[in-house]
Amino acid sequence: MARNSNRPLSPHLQIWRWGPAMLISILHRATGTILSIGGGVMLIAWLVALASGQDTYAQFMDCMLADEGNALQVGGLNIIPFIILFGISWAFFQHMGSGIRHLVLDIGAGYELHTNRFWSIAVIVGAAVATIALWALILAR
Repeated sequence: MARNSNRPLSPHLQIWRWGPAMLISILHRATGTILSIGGGVMLIAWLVALASGQDTYAQFMDCMLADEGNALQVGGLNIIPFIILFGISWAFFQHMGSGIRHLVLDIGAGYELHTNRFWSIAVIVGAAVATIALWALILAR
């Protein structure tokens, strides 16, 4: 079959200029994966520790919570669980904001380039602000 030279070639990623809408689309997929895998593992670990009795639950909480003299701690949490929980909470806010944006797009609003760009950036910034606000509240207590 001969190729018609008048037809344009399909664009590749090298040709497209990155924009906020592309970034938020990829982040929506990535945060869904983070929430399902990371959040699921954390939830299952907590439930298994809870169901296994007081001793196992105490060991689980010792892994999560920091000791008095531990230098690698953030607000009473060990640094590794803090990073994991911070990431999961960011993924939650990012995924939720992107999902709300998609609901608005599904009703037919927000397809104008300027509006789409604005709300894409607003979701990214809003997720970061919400995550920082949540952890500021948690660590203040």
